[in-house]
Order: sequence, then C-alpha cells, then structure tokens
Amino acid sequence: MISRIDLRGEALPEGSALRDLLPRAEFDVEAALETVRPICEDVRHHGAAAVIGYGERFDGVRVTGLRVPAGEIARALDELDPAVRAALEESIRRARLVHREQRRTTHTTQVVPGGTVTEKWIPVDRVGLYVPGGRAVYPSSVVMNVVPAQEAGVRGVAVSSPPQKDHGGLPHPTILAACALLGVDEVYAAGGAQAVAMFAYGTEALGDEPGCAPVDLVTGPGNIYVAAAKRLLKGRIGIDAEAGPTEIAVLADATADPVHVAADLISQAEHDPMAASVLVTDSEELAAAVEAELAAQVAVAKHVEDRIAPALAGRQSAIVLVSDLEDGLTVVDAYGAEHLEVQTADAAALADRVRNAGAIFVGPWAPVSLGDYCAGSNHVLPTGGCACHSSGLSVQSFLRGVHIVDYTRDALADVAHHVVTLAEAEDLPAHGAAIKARFGWKVPESK
Repeated sequence: MISRIDLRGEALPEGSALRDLLPRAEFDVEAALETVRPICEDVRHHGAAAVIGYGERFDGVRVTGLRVPAGEIARALDELDPAVRAALEESIRRARLVHREQRRTTHTTQVVPGGTVTEKWIPVDRVGLYVPGGRAVYPSSVVMNVVPAQEAGVRGVAVSSPPQKDHGGLPHPTILAACALLGVDEVYAAGGAQAVAMFAYGTEALGDEPGCAPVDLVTGPGNIYVAAAKRLLKGRIGIDAEAGPTEIAVLADATADPVHVAADLISQAEHDPMAASVLVTDSEELAAAVEAELAAQVAVAKHVEDRIAPALAGRQSAIVLVSDLEDGLTVVDAYGAEHLEVQTADAAALADRVRNAGAIFVGPWAPVSLGDYCAGSNHVLPTGGCACHSSGLSVQSFLRGVHIVDYTRDALADVAHHVVTLAEAEDLPAHGAAIKARFGWKVPESK
C-alpha cells in the first residue's frame, strides 16, 4: 500500500543528493505551459466568449454569463445547512483573529537629522481569488483567500470557481454561501487556466452583465493548468505561488500513536491521487504499526479507488526510516513539506528547530485537518519543496512595502560627496550630476 525508504546506517547525503532520495510527485508545470498558452491567448483576444467556451469544453456545461447573480449568492446562503454555516462562521472568526494580527504598520526611521525613510504598507487594489472545483468542494479555500485579503485592506475582491453541471452552471452552492458570509458579491463561474486569464486580461460586458475588470494579483490553489497559467501570466499579474499536489510529512518516534499517524496520512491522500503522504520515523515498530493501521483504515474509507489507494501507493508517498530524530529533522528540512506534523516525545522543542515547512503542527492534538478548517492558520501553503524559500498565504501576500524618502538640504549636503563618489565608481556620472545640480555643481564638503 505504501513503500519504504531506508536511510539508516550511513551518514545522510547533503543538499540535492538527499532531496533526490525522498518521495515527490511529478508535477511538470513547464510541460503544461504549451497547453495553457493558446487558452490564455484566446481569452486575451476574445474575452468572455472564450472563457464560456472553455467552460463548456472542460467542465461540461455552457453558461450564459460568467458573473454569478447576487440573488443566487444570497439563495445559496439561505439554503445552507445550519451546521455547515456555523462551522464556516467559526472558521472565519478564527482566521480573522490570526490574520488581523499580521497587519503591518507604517514605520519611520531617522537615518540622520533631517533625513528619514518611512516604510508604508499599501494593499493591492484588486485581487482575483481562485477556488478549485473538481473532486471536492472547497469553501474553506474561500475563507483562506478572502480573509487575509480583507484584513490587508484590499478594496476589490473577486472570486472565481468552476461552473458545476449539477448546479445549473453555477459554482457549488457551498462556495457561493461562503462568499456571502464574507460579504463577497463579485463571483464568477469560471475555472482552470481560462479563469486565471480572465483575471489577468479582464473581459467585456455581456448584455446587462458587467465585465470582469483586470486584477493586480491572483491567489489560490488549483490543478497543474492553473499553476501553468499563473507562471505564464506572472508579470502581468502578481501570483501567490504555483501550487502543486498537496502533501503531508509526519515526523514521529515510538511515542506516536499509529492510529493518529495513519489517519493523518490518509486525510491528505483523500485529496487527489497525486497527493503525497510521508512518514519519517526512527522507529521500525511504529512504521509496521502504521502500515497495519493504513490497511485497516483504508478498508473502511471513502474515495479509496480513485484517490486514497493510488496516492498512498504512488512514488510521492513513503515511510522513510532514519537512524534517529536528528536525521529525521534533516530529512524533513530537505523535504520542505507543505504540512509537517511533529509527533514525538518532545514535539514542541523539535518543531521549534524545523526550518523548512509551510505549516508545522505540534503534537497529537494538532492534526493537519485542524489547520485546514479551524486552527485560524492559513491552509494555502507552498508545495513541492518550495517551503525552503516561500511562505503560505497571509495578509503580507496582499501588501506592498513602499519607502518614502524625505531629506532636507542639510541632510543631503552631508552625504552628497558619498553619492557622487559611488555614482562615478559605477560610471554613472549623470547620477552624480543630479546631486551637484542642487548645490551649484559644487559638491559640499562633509561636516
């Protein structure tokens, strides 16, 4: 059901040599670029008609318009199961608590008397938030994208999610209900690369329906074609990341409960046949117990044949045996998991030493599922090892830091000779001339 990789006995290799030994899904965004390029170009030149056409081709339903009517959004909330509504409201409340604390404040540094640099944080004007459809329904992704954008102060928030054949060409009603709870009324029935292109280029009005204005930034997870469209259009739009298949790594010792570990591995495998579930442990007894638990729990799970079984059996999933927890820490840092659980005797201390992970879940009572919905943390996280250089979605993702430089004449005069010297060292004499012009072309002597 799941393979083993034994790294015990010898010193672990370093860097890429170690990463090459670890399980990882194949996710060739570069190859998908040539598939999405004509789609994006078609949307660029033909707008809404192209987006509608690709929706019919890929989602199996032809819509008459892209913008979801406000009445449909309101109706979805009215008809939402009260228990689901209560759960979403609590998820939103907790996410707001965490993300509100991430707000940055303007800060001024006095470099010299009369010379200051102020760093001001300005939200982007307009964002397009992508919520995937397909195998599952993700109202939680609405929460995780919209809340940090709103807390950052973004003025224009638009959501797009694929049209659903079973729901009359609208996005899933639970997606619409989540938008309603968050006060988002600009929602589009569009998915895939065409939705990213719609956000990048905008679309014209369709009859009485307003067009989609271009956005500055696109965030949210999606399939390989969404990731490829983000890469292709990066520069015209900002992006959060090129999200790949979801992944969990569990660093555990003999004190971990194999029932918990197996359940958590299965919870990620449930997403997609390419999802990665990795256990790193120094205990062969735990490894064997987890293998037995996987067999028992998979036997009674849903989505086994189309998701869980192929995910666990795939090259991206494995039990990795290490000599000790020090090696285990080295392995999980090399892997750079989207989600990392630490289930060891001293989990908090070990978790504090982790350098590369999208989010870290400490101990037996903080499973990844909690973070997916109600921890207050964000579940839009770096995948494919990108946690070594990238962060998950946050308020910061929607902000730009702008430096405001304010110097008096005396403050500039005091440093003018240094500026001119550096300009001449770089063979950029006009840079120095811009300083000299302010002082009658004679550089003041420093005081």
